[in-house]
Amino acid sequence: MLRLNFIGSFTAQGKIKKNFRKAKQSYLNRIRLAVSAFYFGMGLCFATWASRIPDIKMTLALSDADLGSILFALPVGQLVMMPFSGKLVTRYGSHRLVVFSVIMYAICLSNLGLATSAWQLAFSLFLFGIFGNMNNIAVNTQGVYTEKLFNKTIMASFHGVWSFAGFTGALIGLGMLYLELTPHEHFLIVGTVVILLVVLNYHYLIKAKELPKATQKTKLFSKPDAALLWLGVIGFGCMASEGIMFDWSGVYFKDVVKAPGELIVLGYISFMIMMATGRFFGDGMINKFGRKAVIQGGGILISTGLFTAVFFPYLVPSTIGFMIVGLGVSTIVPTLYSLAGKHPTIPPGEALTAVSSVSFLGFLMGPPVIGYIAELFGLRFSFAFIGIFGLVIAILVSRIKAFR
Repeated sequence: MLRLNFIGSFTAQGKIKKNFRKAKQSYLNRIRLAVSAFYFGMGLCFATWASRIPDIKMTLALSDADLGSILFALPVGQLVMMPFSGKLVTRYGSHRLVVFSVIMYAICLSNLGLATSAWQLAFSLFLFGIFGNMNNIAVNTQGVYTEKLFNKTIMASFHGVWSFAGFTGALIGLGMLYLELTPHEHFLIVGTVVILLVVLNYHYLIKAKELPKATQKTKLFSKPDAALLWLGVIGFGCMASEGIMFDWSGVYFKDVVKAPGELIVLGYISFMIMMATGRFFGDGMINKFGRKAVIQGGGILISTGLFTAVFFPYLVPSTIGFMIVGLGVSTIVPTLYSLAGKHPTIPPGEALTAVSSVSFLGFLMGPPVIGYIAELFGLRFSFAFIGIFGLVIAILVSRIKAFR
């Protein structure tokens, strides 16, 4: 049985070195800026890939089903790495793993642009998924520790930086298309920028000991904690909606909305703008209205936005619909990650792995499944199918008394 009344028992664990706790506010702000830079680098890499999916799809002459099959390589890489990421973060420290994983993530990004066949693209995406998962766990563990130093909720703002990076990546993608640069040239430039961010900021990452030690010697495939599993189920619905926005928004605007020229990325950009905006204001919204109301409202907004784009597949209403989806997904995942990182008995890295293992199934499995559904029933039907997930989130959260 899943225990629903668990949120109130989550308090921050993990022992952070005293020199961080005694640091001046200006230095703490520098730490926050450094951690934000790593979120930005991770988001910029993924958004850069997403911005060129329609171009790569056309270059390799892929059908919707072909693209869906290839996109499965990314979640496979994520799933392969999931049992190990938390353990590696716990053993070697998130400050080491996040530097290594971001650099490898940037290198894998550049390799995506070298693909000249379907299998090469699939293999590159597999590696992209491996280091993406490692990066995700390590950087969110750093986010949990930084939040602990500030003694207030700031996780949503970190995810806001990630979303802002997505918006930036989309704009850069527009510029690269205008300059007629190849995906490889585009990816290589962005990868270089991300590695530069690492060099400038890695000295300011938090070095922390994962606690409690008694939980660190666990089996590789142990039974998941019920509370963390429940958080993951909620995240699944949100991240499935988020995933199709990244991988399919450009295709939707090109094939369904019939957006002209460079405007095919308008849906993606509008989604990223509102997701970033919602996350920068998300911490204040949660403090004012509570977790339950904010997440429940987010679920309703997800469904409203997707159904708007489905029933009115024209440029203006679809853009507005994608903006609503962005606002809906903005605060859900940061809240879940913040709670997971404060689990009373499991180290933050491993707790985050447990939640993201379930959540990212939605984020990474959703887009490939959309390709198969679109092949059978059309892209509009597949977007409507994902739209139901938002209503499920709202209903699910309303039944959990602990969200308050």
